[in-house]
Amino acid sequence: MPSLSQILREHSPLLLIDAASARVQVGLLGAGSPPRWASRADEAGVAVFECLDELQVEIDAVGAFAFCEGPGSILGIRTSAMALRAWGVLRPRPFFAYVGLAVVARAVGRPEVGFIADARRGRWHRLAEGGRLERIPAAELSGELMTPEGFRHWDPLPPRTATTAYDLAALLALPRVAEADLFRETQAPDAFLHEEPSYAKWTPQIHRAP
Repeated sequence: MPSLSQILREHSPLLLIDAASARVQVGLLGAGSPPRWASRADEAGVAVFECLDELQVEIDAVGAFAFCEGPGSILGIRTSAMALRAWGVLRPRPFFAYVGLAVVARAVGRPEVGFIADARRGRWHRLAEGGRLERIPAAELSGELMTPEGFRHWDPLPPRTATTAYDLAALLALPRVAEADLFRETQAPDAFLHEEPSYAKWTPQIHRAP
């Protein structure tokens, strides 16, 4: 799993899109040049392209793409992924995915804290620094908990859950984050799934009158 610093050394400029939270964040990052960021609190299908316009991004000049694969807004993540796949068809380039909770956990640097995001239906995504993303019932949440700012939740937050900043411009500028192996290369950008969906099988039958 490469770090952000490694990706920038090998594939600059990098276009990063994060639509997991209520504030869509887009960054254009290059090795040896100051990163440029834009953000919008709007629906992802609008916000992503407004940010691209503000940054005056030339898609054909981008060397690689990065995106947050979750957890967070499934609609926002899949909107971003769809745009990335389309740009990849026009000119193939590497795609790199990351988990937003892992970025926050690395920035905070406290392995005893569980970072959480709503997984709906009484379940929560949870990740601690250096651990893997898991989905567990609310009743199994314990210890000190934090959730990133701007992540929507449908159930009430567990008692005493603290909120921590989700400002990628600041988070990714931290050396401990930029040098950590938080990214993974993928051929097909999409939202993170804990397991592949399963579907009920149906065998067609000819209806016969009794």
